[in-house]
Amino acid sequence: MEFETQLELGYLIRRYKRFLADIALDDGRQVTAHVPNSGAMTGYKEPGMRVALRYSPGPKRKLDWTWEMVDAGSGWIGINTMRSNAIVQEAIENGKIRSLMGYSHLRREVAYGEKSRVDLLLRNAHGLCYVEIKNCTLKRGKAALFPDAVTARGAKHLRELARMVKSGHRAVIFFLVNRGDCSSMSVADDVDPEYGKLLRKVVAGGVEILAYKTRLDLSGIEVQRKVPVRL
Repeated sequence: MEFETQLELGYLIRRYKRFLADIALDDGRQVTAHVPNSGAMTGYKEPGMRVALRYSPGPKRKLDWTWEMVDAGSGWIGINTMRSNAIVQEAIENGKIRSLMGYSHLRREVAYGEKSRVDLLLRNAHGLCYVEIKNCTLKRGKAALFPDAVTARGAKHLRELARMVKSGHRAVIFFLVNRGDCSSMSVADDVDPEYGKLLRKVVAGGVEILAYKTRLDLSGIEVQRKVPVRL
């Protein structure tokens, strides 16, 4: 996935009200950017961190700038959770996710379950595959962890996937490790113990779990390779 425009570089001044960040650009300007990430962003929201922004003004936008990536010292991290579906879709269509190959139709944001929308719905002659995607950026040691905050919405998605399995469909929880410095994926039980318990339960019941790390630079983000999941 290539960025639509060239990213601008700067340094984080502060993140506040969850979805706002003040940033000092390299050219000396100070701007306020939209933060497309509702998580805690633990470890990469500290003042002075190097950040990359996208400038995309428009009549329907409240802010002209969007925070896309941050460098926490070991390479870029993709913080824009609104891009995760497109990144994974592109990887599936390019044959990079071997276990999700062979589907002739792909749709995004399809209504299902109890007032939910699945990120990707795949279909072939053998049936349907429901895929929920989570942008994973929290890191401890060499392991990526999810979630970085208590997530009732994430738990709801797990229950919806479990229902699809019971209905005879295939269901996948896909963790997009949106940073290049992790070699495995795990669950942050100390952050949200209920999510960890539920994740293990639904996986034992047939929900599949996949984790892939990305390669990131100022031109774009792409899925790089699969990483092991340790529950």
